[in-house]
Amino acid sequence: MTNPPSTTAAASGDLAGRREWTAFVVLLLPLLLVSMDVSVLFFAIPSIDRDLAPSATQQLWIFDVYAFALAGLLITMGSLGDRIGRRKLLLIGAVAFGAASVCAAYANSPEMLIAARAVLGIGGATLMPSTIGLVRNMFRNDQQRAKAIGIWSGAMAGGVALGSVLSGVMLEHFWWGSVFLINVPAMALLLVLVPLLVPEFKDPKPGRFDFLSVPLSMGTVLPVVYGIKESAAHGLDAGRALIIAAGLAIGWVFVHRQRSRSDAMISRELFRGRGFGVGIGLNALAAFAMMGSAFFTTQYLQSVLGMSTLEAALWSLAPSLAVGAAAPAATAIGQRTQRAYVVCGGFVVGAAGFGLFTLAGTDSLALLLIGSGVMSSGIVAVMAIVSDLAMTSSPPEKAGAAASLLETGQEFGGAMGMALLGAVATAVYRADIPASAPDVARKTLAGALTTGDDSLIAIGREAFVHSMRYASVTGSLILLTGAVLAATLLRRATRPAPAAEAPAAEAAEAPQAPARV
Repeated sequence: MTNPPSTTAAASGDLAGRREWTAFVVLLLPLLLVSMDVSVLFFAIPSIDRDLAPSATQQLWIFDVYAFALAGLLITMGSLGDRIGRRKLLLIGAVAFGAASVCAAYANSPEMLIAARAVLGIGGATLMPSTIGLVRNMFRNDQQRAKAIGIWSGAMAGGVALGSVLSGVMLEHFWWGSVFLINVPAMALLLVLVPLLVPEFKDPKPGRFDFLSVPLSMGTVLPVVYGIKESAAHGLDAGRALIIAAGLAIGWVFVHRQRSRSDAMISRELFRGRGFGVGIGLNALAAFAMMGSAFFTTQYLQSVLGMSTLEAALWSLAPSLAVGAAAPAATAIGQRTQRAYVVCGGFVVGAAGFGLFTLAGTDSLALLLIGSGVMSSGIVAVMAIVSDLAMTSSPPEKAGAAASLLETGQEFGGAMGMALLGAVATAVYRADIPASAPDVARKTLAGALTTGDDSLIAIGREAFVHSMRYASVTGSLILLTGAVLAATLLRRATRPAPAAEAPAAEAAEAPQAPARV
């Protein structure tokens, strides 16, 4: 049975009460788990290799299939949630996520683990847009909604770092399957509390579900993300360029279909508010910087400073302390001044963090951590503001689709960041390594370490630091460009009139008719 929304959040601008904030805390659970599962296998692979003996290709798919399934289905699941109900989709996703976690924990073959990770990605694709879509609907007051989305953004950023550390701690005491079983009690708690605390919201007039758009959206996202990530790891060649081009071609067909149908998966209503497209674009640019910096900071800790994986993961948590405060602080400042100034300032702060990376040597742990904290704080501040802008600018009844586009743009931005900054760093590194060095040493610093040649390792570390400086300059220039774009575009972005919120309250309180399919 559908619970009616709390009266404290039913009307536009009304303050949410204890019920809504308690429900919000519950909704952070799936967000954290979905973010953590991106990095939860960092320490488990050696144990999985011993028990399941996957091939090199299978090992890559064990890592990557989760992220690919997640990215490929975000748009579909966001649109589906608007039709059948965001709370209902959240609960379905929680069941799938919990069941797949058990299957992954007790997998007895590489194929079974890959399949379980794929289902985890599908479940994650239902959970992420559902959570922020429900937040958009539960919090009618602008200040409270901005605060909630700011906390949401900080939790999502912190989940990736937390996942690697938690998996390392679990593996100190348990077998590799334990890194998946930690999802199960959280999903069980979600299934109990969500029906009690979270009201249902869905589009009262969703139209028919466009089934053909599902393969088209996946055919757009998956080849492009896969091609970009593979290019970041191994370089761009004709085959990977063809994969990206194929995805873009399918994307053109997908966009054309969305523009020509009245019941499109991505409604044209989403783009009527200027703030929506601007918010998605700036959020993708912020993700570009966040993931791009991760390309070399993690390698610096392990390959330059010689830390173990667990030690590097623990040190990488230090910047999260600053990040946790950045998003709420940014939203509070954004309520007292123009958001364009806050977003512009966040990009400048992020660029300054990249600037600190350019000063690093081969033994600059403190500088790297400070730079990461400064950069991440600026980026998360941007994400908090522009995510709220995008969600607020979209019609409340389309919140699921809006959230899915926001997160899909983030996936594209992150992939592009790793590809571009990684390409810059790789080019500089290879130029600094002597031509007489073994091929494995010329490719990566990790390869140079395997040679055991102390002089070559020293050269490799210097070359890596040099390459990191060039990549950081590139990242800094891109973020400064983002600051200019924010100052220019956000001034033109207009917040919807207060009356635009009224249909949301009516839609939330209207009888929940079954979605037409």
